[in-house]
Amino acid sequence: MKYLFLLLFGFLALSTYGQEDSIPPPPGLDTSQLKGKLGKNRLFGGKPDSLSIKDYRLISHSRDTTSLDTALTVTKEYKHNYLRRDDFELMPFSNIGRPYNSLGVDFERTNLYPLLGATAKHFNFFEVEDIRYYNVATPMTELFFKTILEQGQILDASLAVNTSKRLNFSLSYKGFRSLGKYQFDQVESRNFRATLNYVTLDGRYRLRTHIVNQQIESEENGGISQKELQFEDGNPDFDDRSRLDVFFTDAGNKLDGKRYYLDHQFRLFGTQRDSTPAPRTALSLGHQFNYESKYYQFEQVTQNNYFGDAILEPIDDKAVLKKMFNQLSATFSNRTLGRLTGYVNLYNYNYYFNSILITPEQTIPNQLKGEEVSVGGQYEKEIGNFSLSGDITYTIVGELTDNLIRAQARYKLGEKHAVSAGLHISSRLPDFNFLLYQSEYENYNWYNFENFEKEGVYSLQFSLESQVWGNLSAKYATLDNYTYFSSEASQEEIDAGQENAFVRPFQEGNSVDHLKIKYQKELKWRKWALHNTLMYQTVTQNSEVLNVPTFVTRNTLYYSDKIFKKAMFIQTGVTFKYFTEYNMNAYSPILSEFYVQSNEKLGGYPMFDAFINAKVRTMRIFLKAEHFNSAWTGFNFYSAPNYPYRDFVIRFGLVWNFFS
Repeated sequence: MKYLFLLLFGFLALSTYGQEDSIPPPPGLDTSQLKGKLGKNRLFGGKPDSLSIKDYRLISHSRDTTSLDTALTVTKEYKHNYLRRDDFELMPFSNIGRPYNSLGVDFERTNLYPLLGATAKHFNFFEVEDIRYYNVATPMTELFFKTILEQGQILDASLAVNTSKRLNFSLSYKGFRSLGKYQFDQVESRNFRATLNYVTLDGRYRLRTHIVNQQIESEENGGISQKELQFEDGNPDFDDRSRLDVFFTDAGNKLDGKRYYLDHQFRLFGTQRDSTPAPRTALSLGHQFNYESKYYQFEQVTQNNYFGDAILEPIDDKAVLKKMFNQLSATFSNRTLGRLTGYVNLYNYNYYFNSILITPEQTIPNQLKGEEVSVGGQYEKEIGNFSLSGDITYTIVGELTDNLIRAQARYKLGEKHAVSAGLHISSRLPDFNFLLYQSEYENYNWYNFENFEKEGVYSLQFSLESQVWGNLSAKYATLDNYTYFSSEASQEEIDAGQENAFVRPFQEGNSVDHLKIKYQKELKWRKWALHNTLMYQTVTQNSEVLNVPTFVTRNTLYYSDKIFKKAMFIQTGVTFKYFTEYNMNAYSPILSEFYVQSNEKLGGYPMFDAFINAKVRTMRIFLKAEHFNSAWTGFNFYSAPNYPYRDFVIRFGLVWNFFS
């Protein structure tokens, strides 16, 4: 009943909501094609203007510009989650905000340098590439809200303001807390972002900058310890999941990071004309600066055999990474020759722990520190319907990296079809937590900087985008020195529940080949539609070091219509998701990483969600019954060994844009 009340409250609020400055597009249509009078635009001189949703632009890190989209589509349904992006290739844990297991993998790197690690903690961590900048006609606010499982909520609020056509800034805050259904499973996070986008009157100087402050904290229980007796048997005495026994109730981990980023350019020559999209010939100088401080911490009150013997108590492991990146660049652009950029990178890093550890086997240092110098270039060119882009970076000083090469070609076949091909080659050391780690637990101490080789990734990708035939992509990757976490535990130790006590990093000496084919197509008939996404994967390897499901599918059957005298647009339907059984990776709470295991096959169970979504003006309302088949198809649904997926739950949320 509480969800029905919230839904009714949202509808009633609409009747009292009204602004002369708001954009009132008809519900359910693509608002990027619609215009509405905003009256006088005082910021732009006080003259009556006819503004459209196209005048509210979002700019990505790679400078791709898109207009704000307030339409209600099935793809928006897929993105209305904690991550605010399509999670087709991810398998979430029971509680919102917990890690995601991977159903599909991509090995292309956007970052030339090794990262901190703790990758299971980074799904909701805003990297440089995730920050978007704004260019808005008037102040704009976006509110994202969604209920969680118990005691908490998700709220992501953004405010973008323009003091002039040339200066835009934004403030965003994403706050989250969820107690969860199982014991000691609480998660909370805070993500603050502030951006500024500025262009001078003559367009010669451009500046983008942002500040980010983020904290993600979670309690760790190690999963359920009596899964056969308390979970898989479907015993009604344990329908209250807080009654299930877990491995421990005194541990937690935290990821904390701050970043200061600056990207600015100055055009030395080449004038911008209103009648042309770009100068005929121009030369610009650029500078990028990025300073980031980040740490990952695991804490536990007392030693637990789950992780083996401990050196000290209480457990307090903390890995810190501080890095600074500077890039100086020069860009020459010409309508005939294209756009060519050359640059020099200087990267300083300091990854460290508090003290040096001396063991009978080795001395483990407390720090990896140094600097990298690299040079590179980028090229972009469009010739009619054909576009070509690529970049290459080569390290001349430093031990972390060798090179990063990317190239992509795209050709548009009329208005409805396009084909593209891509190439990726990279070589660098694995993340820092593979190279050096220290813990109060004896078995979680290692130093591999001198004996681990650089990982090589070589991939080719081909894709077809068609409004008639659908979207098809094929990607083939070869991995050299593939680095992964795995457990050295014997079968006897695994049976005793000590598999996590022997998790360590390893490198595969043989090549690993991975093929992924993905297809997406929507079929429509009148007001009905069937949206299909299918993925096939196969791995060629000497040892089982890379495990993925062979087949993953998601199919959504839904109905769309306008109701209440066309004042509201609705979409309602059912989504089916399934992936084949495989050796799903296990989760290590102490590292916040997934590791390879071959002791248990999971998967092969259906997941059904039912939803009804509505749109009124610029408000989209989402109501979903998640995994409503959980009690019908057997209690074998897991996100990782010992970590069940969530039971049936009803959740409500909305996305609302305001204009003023």
